[in-house]
Amino acid sequence: MAQFIDRRLNGKNKSAVNRQRFLRRHKEQIKESVADAVNRRSITNTETGEDVAIPHKDIKEPIFHQGKGGMKERVHPGNDQFITGDKIERPKGGGQGGSGDGDASPDGEGQDEFVFQISKDEYLDILFEDLELPNLEKNQINKITEWKTHRAGYQTAGVPANIAIVKSLQQSLARRTAMTAGKKRMLRELEEELDRVKMSEPAQLLEEKRLKKEIKDLRKRIDTVPFIDTFDLRFKNYERRPIPSSQAVMFCLMDVSGSMDQATKDIAKRFYVLLYLFLTRTYENVEVVFIRHHTQAKEVDEHEFFYSQETGGTIVSSALKLMKEIVEERFPLGEWNIYAAQASDGDNWADDSPRCRELLTKNLLPNCQYYSYIEITRRSHQTLWHEYEKLEETFDNFAMKNIRSVEDIFPVFRELFRKETA
Repeated sequence: MAQFIDRRLNGKNKSAVNRQRFLRRHKEQIKESVADAVNRRSITNTETGEDVAIPHKDIKEPIFHQGKGGMKERVHPGNDQFITGDKIERPKGGGQGGSGDGDASPDGEGQDEFVFQISKDEYLDILFEDLELPNLEKNQINKITEWKTHRAGYQTAGVPANIAIVKSLQQSLARRTAMTAGKKRMLRELEEELDRVKMSEPAQLLEEKRLKKEIKDLRKRIDTVPFIDTFDLRFKNYERRPIPSSQAVMFCLMDVSGSMDQATKDIAKRFYVLLYLFLTRTYENVEVVFIRHHTQAKEVDEHEFFYSQETGGTIVSSALKLMKEIVEERFPLGEWNIYAAQASDGDNWADDSPRCRELLTKNLLPNCQYYSYIEITRRSHQTLWHEYEKLEETFDNFAMKNIRSVEDIFPVFRELFRKETA
């Protein structure tokens, strides 16, 4: 009976190579499906992959087959419309129907879309290909509690459970070699001299007896060298090192004044979903702080952030002040990487916009890894945009973009987070 052992790297997932080839071939269709899928997700939903649909016609491949040659005439049953020489029009939708019940339709359309599942990692890799976080810093956190044990060579003392047997035997061999090398050399010389004495004429009995005694004593001294000594023992050494873990907090600031309708909020949500997914690819721990504001700012949960009906006038600086207070209270600068995304339609009290620029300049931008402002409007820009333009000229970690419609979301996001090439 033969037994086969599969030692291939793919192991239980033997089609991994073919799967990656398929993803590369249909990359554009998959990227479009992934971009659309972002709109249906909650901001913190990163635990699953995504169902991707590709039109059936896009995965068909041209094939060669042997055709039937010659001229032939056939009579098909039920023909009451055509005679020899008539030309038959192609069916609508490209010709062939499907091969199963679910593939065909009454008007001659083609087959259903091909739907398959991509994993969470494949989903995020495709979504954020060629993107990176600007001004990335990995800050060490929890220096007192987060430690990891690492091997750190050997030591001459320790507990029996940590004895390094191979290393100890190597030390023993080295010690015995060093202590007996000279004696073994002398032993060989004495044995050679004894052989010469035995072969000499006349026999030198006294000299032979002396040499035998010296050889015996030398062998005894060699045998007394212990196989292993306490000096040979080596113990595995371990040391604790702080884990260089990293974490980030993302502040979502949104204007919910009367001019921000639900469609505008939905656009903002899609942008925030992209940003959250992107951050989770870089940091081990990501916290999200939702701040909504009209004339007053308030920290809320995700559902209230997007769907609360509360509204009012517009004072943007109230959200920036609240963000400053939360950072000072809960997110020490030496331990957290701070990101912020502000969404607004640009409406603000004229005298409040300079106050916003001052808060960002003095309190927020010096402590942020990246601050992005998106203005969701088709109208001409107002005072808030013009004040923020001055910040963009001064701070490298500040960026601002205008989103006019849903189609602009992903292109704007890619532009904000595109990789810098050398």
